[in-house]
Amino acid sequence: MSISKTHPFLSVIIPTYNSSTTLEIALNSILEQSFKDLEVLIIDGFSNDNTIEIAKRLQLEFPVIKIVCEEDKGIYDAMNKGIRMAKGEWLYFMGSDDSLFETTTLKKVSNYIKENNFEVIYGNVLSERFNGIYDGEFTYSKLAVKNICHQAIFFRSSVFEKIGGFNLKYRILSDWDHNIKWFFSSKISKTYIDQIIANFSDGGISSVQVDKDFYRDKNKKLFFKGVGKISLPQYISICRNASLQAKQENSFILASLWTLVRITFQIARNLKSGKFA
Repeated sequence: MSISKTHPFLSVIIPTYNSSTTLEIALNSILEQSFKDLEVLIIDGFSNDNTIEIAKRLQLEFPVIKIVCEEDKGIYDAMNKGIRMAKGEWLYFMGSDDSLFETTTLKKVSNYIKENNFEVIYGNVLSERFNGIYDGEFTYSKLAVKNICHQAIFFRSSVFEKIGGFNLKYRILSDWDHNIKWFFSSKISKTYIDQIIANFSDGGISSVQVDKDFYRDKNKKLFFKGVGKISLPQYISICRNASLQAKQENSFILASLWTLVRITFQIARNLKSGKFA
């Protein structure tokens, strides 16, 4: 399996750390694809099992695999390294314990990409964690309460030039933070395809730990990004929660903005009820 082009169409980025029990399954699901115009970047955080040995063994047969093994600051640091290394026009992030759904997955996605003009394309994942298929087309309101799995998303490289990479402040849910950035951005064209992209494993860090930093900041992010996009009752709730957080943090600006929003809503209700008539 080899490609002659310097720049492949797709870069598949896989962060690894002690992934010896699952990595070969993940890699084989990529290398068995009918679509071949790709590179595979394994970004390892100094595994102390035989993860690298497995990767190097497969690399001998499939030179599209590239391996980096060095200290990192977690999965999102590894993903950012992959972004900087990637030569593909499109990028896809996969867990070392995940696998592509079928051998024609990348072919179907690439055909859709070539026939349409979007910068982000996302589909579904299949997982016991979600009792089947997760999770259809997203809206602004839906993304405010649940995340799109990164294993379901394909990014044109230009997305990272416009909005940056993953914020290392959020060690567990930086992908949700990043999804909010591109989904709510008028600069990024996006679409959903009704296709299962990957078999999603339930063993990731997000399934066993809570990202308190992200949840603390989420309402503040949506306070600014959700104006006119999130449903009014949901937006009011987000504003209220952001205000409570602002008071705890002594954030005068955010608390003042919430007061202004609350007054505006009250005036609107009064006008609707005829109190100012």
